[in-house]
Amino acid sequence: MTLAAANLISDVHEGIGRIGRIPVRNLWLLMLYASELFRDLEKEKVAVEDNPDDIPDLVAEMLCRHVERRIQRNLSYGYQSREAVLGRVRGRIDLLNTERHRLLDRGKVACRFDELTIDTVRNRYVRAALEEISKIVVRDALAHQCRLLAASLRRMGVTGERPSRGSVSIDRFGRHDVDDQPMVAAAHLAFNLALPTEAAGTKHLSLPDREISWIRKLYEKGIAGFYYVVLSKRGWRVNSGKTIDWQIESKSLGIDKILPSMRTDIILDHSDTGRRIVIDTKFNSVVTRGWYREETLRSGYIYQIYAYLRSQEGNGDPLAENASGLLLHPSVGDMVNESVVIQNHEIRFATVDLGTTAKEIRKQLLQVLERYFSNNLCQWESKSLSVLGK
Repeated sequence: MTLAAANLISDVHEGIGRIGRIPVRNLWLLMLYASELFRDLEKEKVAVEDNPDDIPDLVAEMLCRHVERRIQRNLSYGYQSREAVLGRVRGRIDLLNTERHRLLDRGKVACRFDELTIDTVRNRYVRAALEEISKIVVRDALAHQCRLLAASLRRMGVTGERPSRGSVSIDRFGRHDVDDQPMVAAAHLAFNLALPTEAAGTKHLSLPDREISWIRKLYEKGIAGFYYVVLSKRGWRVNSGKTIDWQIESKSLGIDKILPSMRTDIILDHSDTGRRIVIDTKFNSVVTRGWYREETLRSGYIYQIYAYLRSQEGNGDPLAENASGLLLHPSVGDMVNESVVIQNHEIRFATVDLGTTAKEIRKQLLQVLERYFSNNLCQWESKSLSVLGK
């Protein structure tokens, strides 16, 4: 019996929810890796891989702590557009409604104005996050605390409906409300943790062929966030979502409208050793059925990573001359870790088993980069984790 099959049977008995073949708790782990909060947890020496099922409680604690801190220091206010019939002019006069309802005859006037209020989009979003995460935390006392804080916000005047993600995403932080950022980041993660699940024991769809766009994006951001936290303290610079340019010598007038840009998922740079690793995350199987054999690497992905590497040569960047490429796919059970050197560039094809334990996922993410380090990265990380556990 394979490790993935054993984990699946164990999870069925334990009642652990899954999306496809991925345990929900491992998606929580990816969400935590992708969030800004993961950096704070590393600073506080919290090893989340030890107990991934506790991630909702951990996020709830952080959200409660940030909300309590903001309440003590006063929640941020904001302006909200309002329309009202008043006995004096405030803001701008709504001439149409004033004349239509003959308000001047009664000494009234219809006005449109901006009012300073605590019932902002941001505060309503945080209140709704407290209410949402209280449903999935394990500890009853923590769930009660979340509900109490949500009720406190309502009593303070945060009474509006839960805003959409779109309205929250366009909300910008200024110098006066920068302290709200950790609270909103925790609220984002709290909403993400409240995932739909497939009940254990039902038919499970195959992970690689189940193209769920939000999981695909989560996988990319989770890998980038993990490497940023782990490798930054070892002198590596981690860039995610970086656009690289074609080395164009001449071009026609209309080519800029149709020439696609090149956007890499993750780039790892280490100036002292002169090493660059270009990582492209793909959320499907690393191999597919070929014409003359049962399995073959996907040619389109090879062409893509090859273009990323070769197109940057000769542009004055020494790290680009011998850069390595890594295609990192998820897997459930079947593991791949193969490489080839093409025109002085190593290209590696590797998988990470998202169906295994959280500790094993962390170990595999480090192992795929093992050969690029002068010393044993996994051993170094094990020492770090032993310190985190103390």
